[in-house]
Amino acid sequence: MELVDTHCHIHFPDYQLDPDGVREEAARDAVTRLICVGCTLPDSQSAIEYASRHENVWASIGLHPHEGSVYVDDHKALQQFHDLASKPKVIAIGETGLDYYYEHSSKEAQKRLLRFQLDIAQEHDLPLIFHIRDAFEDFWPIFDHYNGLTGVIHSFTATTTEVEQIGSRGLYIGLNGIMTFTKNQAQLEAAKAIPLDRLLLETDAPFLTPVPFRGTICQPKHVRVTAEFLGELRGESLESLAAATTANAKRLFKL
Repeated sequence: MELVDTHCHIHFPDYQLDPDGVREEAARDAVTRLICVGCTLPDSQSAIEYASRHENVWASIGLHPHEGSVYVDDHKALQQFHDLASKPKVIAIGETGLDYYYEHSSKEAQKRLLRFQLDIAQEHDLPLIFHIRDAFEDFWPIFDHYNGLTGVIHSFTATTTEVEQIGSRGLYIGLNGIMTFTKNQAQLEAAKAIPLDRLLLETDAPFLTPVPFRGTICQPKHVRVTAEFLGELRGESLESLAAATTANAKRLFKL
């Protein structure tokens, strides 16, 4: 059995555990491949550097929507980011998207930064890792303007309506520890409705630690806990869920 953590941040400088140690622990729990996801220019660079030192670790470079006001008019930083897309071990762009729940940056800045990253993904034929929160209404017209894009809606917490919208565009859906502690029945129904060939597993480590490990720092090995929960929720064996989601990750990210 093999599992993939398609979204973690163990390369962050403030990650409180030893990244090599948690990577080794994850492998002992059958989580054998990791994608380190950038949210700023410096930690996108860090993700590449960390991935370059480990065979089964890859990097995604991204400018998070919270960073819209920081980067959108910084042309030097945007050029530096653009140049990262051709580096070895870079397999995706993101996390990028729109976040209207917090709106740390203006909606317009977020949209401009999203389009910038969509352009890079199209130029380099790379999939995207999307962070969309309370913003699908504005996200779809932007996404639909482009042709040939693929990717995953990371940390999905919406409803079956969004599952259908995502599926109609051939995108994947990433689930993490939120599913183990949410009290929102609509989210659980949506998790059950995701087609198995569109499902990805992730941790978002160090965030969103699943039950029963709440109160500790999330790490890649916890993807197995989420997989076990989802298998029971969806009526699927752990082995079949692992096989399908691993195949999906390999297909989307060309691992």
